[in-house]
Amino acid sequence: MTFTPANFNVWAEIPVRDLSAGMAFYAAATGGILDRKEMGGEATAFLRTAEPGQGVSANLFVGEPGPADRGPVVFLVVEGTLEDAAARAEAAGGKILSDTVTIPPGRFVYAADPDGNRIGLFEPRMAS
Repeated sequence: MTFTPANFNVWAEIPVRDLSAGMAFYAAATGGILDRKEMGGEATAFLRTAEPGQGVSANLFVGEPGPADRGPVVFLVVEGTLEDAAARAEAAGGKILSDTVTIPPGRFVYAADPDGNRIGLFEPRMAS
């Protein structure tokens, strides 16, 4: 039997030094909504899924970010165009780290959040 789930990514956790500031950045950069939750005695912020209660795409937690030049990169889908998302990310204190990369499923840029976490901002290709 071959294991082939619909999506291998269950969720991602992104460490931020200040949860409220992290929530503000990720809401601005993605255009999405974050919900603050207490989980296991810790404050976290979930990037809301289309259907509440149907899973978690990613969450923020208070922690020390790792080095920005290595380690996993979390790619987040953005509202609107990639250019708009990149501008929102910079206005919210982030930094764009690359030129736009086009791949068959869409386009992305590498960015850093205000804590230095390296992320990908992804605009899916629209079906023709």
